[in-house]
Amino acid sequence: MSYLRVDLPPISLSAADHERLGHLAEVGADTFPQAADFLAREVARANILSPGQKVTGLVTMGSTVDYYDDTGQERRVTLVYPHEADVSAGKISVLTPIGAALVGLSVSQSIEWEMPGGGRRSLTVLKVQNPEV
Repeated sequence: MSYLRVDLPPISLSAADHERLGHLAEVGADTFPQAADFLAREVARANILSPGQKVTGLVTMGSTVDYYDDTGQERRVTLVYPHEADVSAGKISVLTPIGAALVGLSVSQSIEWEMPGGGRRSLTVLKVQNPEV
């Protein structure tokens, strides 16, 4: 069973993130099949930014994101690759449902998705702090 998107806001990825995340979705398919499928769908539908093109408030890999979720909570996380994930430190993997939902969104965008076991989840991006490059 896969994660089905209910509402699909437009998302954007840098060319580098697009390539890396597409590869991650492929290699993660055996270990995390549902999350990898969800991430692959996001990567496939993303607008790819031109080199050097910046989008203010865009969630990229390494971004620290404040978001409001459907539990009524405001949360702050940093979006990382699976090997860097540490939930106790607020570092969530892009290869999780929330991580895959966040990547490519911008401030004020909301997204809703259906979970494989039923039920829906949603979140709204409130603030994005991008890593210094």
